[in-house]
Parts: sequence; C-alpha cells; structure tokens
Amino acid sequence: MTKRVKWGVLGAANIAVKKVIPAMQHGEWCEVIALASRELEKAQRFARELRIPTAYGSYDELLSDPDIEAIYNPLPNHLHVPWSIKAAEAGKHVLCEKPVALNTREAILLQEARDRTGVRIEEAFMVRTHPQWLKVLKLIAADRIGQVRSVMGHFSYHNTDPQNIRNVAEIGGGGLMDIGCYLIYFARLVFREEPRRVVGLIDEDPATRTDVLTSALLDFPGGQAVMTCSTRMTPFQRVQILGTRGRIEVQIPVNAPPDQSTRILIDDGSDLFGAGAEIVHFELCDQYTIQGDLFARSILEDTDPAVSLTESIRNIAVIEAIFRSTRSGLWEVPATFDY
Repeated sequence: MTKRVKWGVLGAANIAVKKVIPAMQHGEWCEVIALASRELEKAQRFARELRIPTAYGSYDELLSDPDIEAIYNPLPNHLHVPWSIKAAEAGKHVLCEKPVALNTREAILLQEARDRTGVRIEEAFMVRTHPQWLKVLKLIAADRIGQVRSVMGHFSYHNTDPQNIRNVAEIGGGGLMDIGCYLIYFARLVFREEPRRVVGLIDEDPATRTDVLTSALLDFPGGQAVMTCSTRMTPFQRVQILGTRGRIEVQIPVNAPPDQSTRILIDDGSDLFGAGAEIVHFELCDQYTIQGDLFARSILEDTDPAVSLTESIRNIAVIEAIFRSTRSGLWEVPATFDY
C-alpha cells in the first residue's frame, strides 16, 4: 500500500472545501486528517461534511499536531506568508495558495524560512502539472509552432461583493494578484525566460481600491506577451500562443473542470477560420488531485516540488513591476535577486 502524506488544512476557504480537499482525498499519496478554523463549530461542521477525522478551533492547535506532515494554506492573501512560516517552523511542509506572498520581500522571508527549517514549500499553481499544459510545453519544445513570438492571455470574472476577499485591498485583493498572476506565469513558462521590462494599465474601483481591470505588456528577449484580467467582466479565460509557423490555443487554461475533457487547438494558420486546426482532447482528471499527489511524492521521495519558490519570487517581481508602471506611466524592470 502506498504511504500517504498526512495533511492538515488551515481554514475553510471555498477553494479548500469545494475543490482542493475533495480532490486530494481521491489521490493516492494524500490523506487529509485535520482541518482548523478560528471557529471550532465551523471546523467541526466542515470536518464532518468532508469526513476529516479531526477539527481544531485554532491554526496553532493544528500546527501542534505531531501526526500532520504537510499543510495546505488557502487563507486570505495577507496570511499566506505568516502562517506558512509558522507551519515551516513547526516542521510541516507547505502547499500555499497563490499568490504565495504579497510582495517579493515577503516571498524571500518565506524562502529563508524554508532554507532554515528544511521543509518543502510550494505555491499552488496547479496548472503547472495539468496534462494540457504539459502537452503545450512539449509541443513548443518539439518546434510544432516554430519560434514563439507572442503570448496573449485573458482571464475575467464578475464579482462586486465588497465583503469578498478579492475586493478588499488591505488583504491583497484585486484582479492582478488573484488571476493576473496566472497569465504572467503562463508567459514566463512558455518563453522560458524573464521579461526585460513591463508596462501596465489599471482601472481601479474607487470604493474598494482594488484593480478591477488590468492590462499589461511584457517584453521578453524572445517576444512579447499581452495580458488582461478583470474582476468586473463576464467570465472568460483563454491563452493564445503564436509562433512563426503556427499557434496553440488553450481554451480553459486555469479552471480546467475535473468532470469534463479539456482541449487545446493547434493551428498552422492555413485557414483563418481554423478549419484545419488539430484538436487535442485530454482524459478526465482533477488538477488538484495531481498537484497534491506530486507535492506529497516530493516529500516522500526527497525531490524538488513542481513549482520552486524561485519561480514564485520571479512571478511576484513581475506583478510588482506592473503595479509600479501603472503609477509611473513608464516601462518598469522587474527586480532581480541573488537566490
């Protein structure tokens, strides 16, 4: 029988109780044994519903549980680093929701905690190990569309609730931190390099002071990436990757459903309607199950996680540069660090 890593979950965020925990419970390498909330009754309710054996009324109690080996941290953005560091100092490995930190300074503190404690810490970019993105990277490496010159991404949803954490500026709300981070990550992943400079444009809600419509242009040595994200538009997501001999379209690049087949299109451009495009379908899978199992295996087999903290810091550096650009009105250069 496969040895399973024993997990504890900090909080009862929607993404945790509706998506990640059920998915991990279907994995071969994960066993969720505890859930904590600041309200014991809430923790007990979700523990019963999700068949989790132990509920705690505080995060500290969960971190003190000697049986827990790894922590999943889906807390609001401003609590990612403080509680991930506490978990690391308690000897727990950490899978933390994106964005892993509010800024590069915080992210470096997290990296230092990882190095000091010897645990593994990974940002939960579940897209990185979904079969559709593994296929995209394989096609690009095989020169299927020639040299990549442009990446165009869009991600939007509509949420006007002022109480929703995505609309609270003080805790790291806003579209760029919530969903724009994916579009930046995809561009960096495809080009396999860092942008030399970026320029951004933000429409900010005066009531919430969060960015509700953000666009950015990223200048890479090998080409350019254009991205738009919004928290006040119709739900939509798409990534187009254009090369010198073809293009790849990823139709649901982030929220790939676990109960429906996803697909990508590979088009050589011979017909502007895309009539000759090859459609690649993928078998049903849950990217959160894959993410949890791969992180658990990295613990058990003493290997590196799928997404390194170095990659996460670089992604946040681009986000910071876009924010700076929207204030300065100029091109900004993402910060670089010695890791």
